[in-house]
Amino acid sequence: MENIKGGCLCGSVRYESNAKPIMTRACWCRTCQHLASGNATVNMVFATDAVSITGELSDFESTADSGNKMHRKFCPKCGVHLFSQAEVRPHILIIRAGTLDEPSDVKIDALIWTSSAPKWAYLDPNIPQFEKQPPAPTVK
Repeated sequence: MENIKGGCLCGSVRYESNAKPIMTRACWCRTCQHLASGNATVNMVFATDAVSITGELSDFESTADSGNKMHRKFCPKCGVHLFSQAEVRPHILIIRAGTLDEPSDVKIDALIWTSSAPKWAYLDPNIPQFEKQPPAPTVK
């Protein structure tokens, strides 16, 4: 996955990175289930300085189940949620994989917050799983 590009539904917000994601995780926390209309969100982890973003973003600030103060960024025109960032880790930017121009190459490295997944959810036994928040990814 090289030269990663994506954006919101209306095209007002665009992003690009020549770096590969540090990791990609599917999150089953209740907040992500709300964002994904009942499913997990698929989240690619990047070094913040490896991503360029154009367009106006709105910020929804909340406290995650982990206790971290989060900033969830979305397009104010079409409402598509694109990014998340924890205040304690400003060097890490989370990008929602559903906003990629070419999402077919995404490989999920871990399932997180599986303890919050609904009973009907399929949790692939071949993907590492964490019942709650895993250790923070390290940016190299």
